[in-house]
Amino acid sequence: MTFNEGMQIDTSTSSTSGGVGGMRIALGGGIGGLLILFAALFFGVDPGGITSQQPMDTRDDVASGFDLSRCRTGADANTYVQCRVVATGNSVDAVWHQLMRDYTRPHMRLFTGSVDTGCGPATSAVGPFYCPVDQTAYFDTDFFQVLVTRFGSSGGPFAQEYVVAHEYGHHVQQLQGIIGRSRQGAQGALGNGVRTELQADCYAGVWAHYASTVKQESTGVPYLEPLSDKDIRDALSAAASVGDDRIQKAATGHINPESWTHGSSAQRQKWFTTGYRTGNPNKCDTFSAADLG
Repeated sequence: MTFNEGMQIDTSTSSTSGGVGGMRIALGGGIGGLLILFAALFFGVDPGGITSQQPMDTRDDVASGFDLSRCRTGADANTYVQCRVVATGNSVDAVWHQLMRDYTRPHMRLFTGSVDTGCGPATSAVGPFYCPVDQTAYFDTDFFQVLVTRFGSSGGPFAQEYVVAHEYGHHVQQLQGIIGRSRQGAQGALGNGVRTELQADCYAGVWAHYASTVKQESTGVPYLEPLSDKDIRDALSAAASVGDDRIQKAATGHINPESWTHGSSAQRQKWFTTGYRTGNPNKCDTFSAADLG
């Protein structure tokens, strides 16, 4: 999905930081973003090495210590992956501001190596994640390369935007007062942890439904151009590539639903599609669903 060049990027709730690249992983209350660590444990690889690869798209400037003052317009979002992440956050905020009473924006932190959060210290090995304690979504943009090289995603800008919208979906859950349910009750394929992640996928789909029609108040232009079929394929590919069953099958040759944390590839695609087709957050009640897909 391409950003309209006339939109203006708001970086007021975003920040960047470098890191020391240590391997201590303390996730605290972070929800989501366990994908790199999960795969690293199964594949027996150094997660620090995974996240140090070069960017998958030579059009993306992913230099350490990226200066967000470079992020001004939609044209910058179409050029620099960091600007794309921030601009996507702007778009997601605008959609949920219209859909949800008393919506408040989360913070966003772009980091490399490691970062201190309200949920404790974390490294790039955990991938993107949301911390409900400080209401901040954390992104190391090298993760988008990992989606392609380690998880087989087709890549593309909209795959990246889906990841941002998913983490912002956890912020919506925090505002709704339901994110704590992820740690309650049974776990595994039908547990609340999986239901929490699938609902965030559905919320990402809700954003996609409105992304090209919601206009920026300051400029009067839509944040994004209309979705193409390729955009949707890229999002579905990203959702499928990080399904628990796909990761387990590739790593061990076996699938163990009792250990699932995020849902199967088919489930993740189903719930994203549900949100995208309906645009209705009420259709994303995975906690009441008898059949998750």
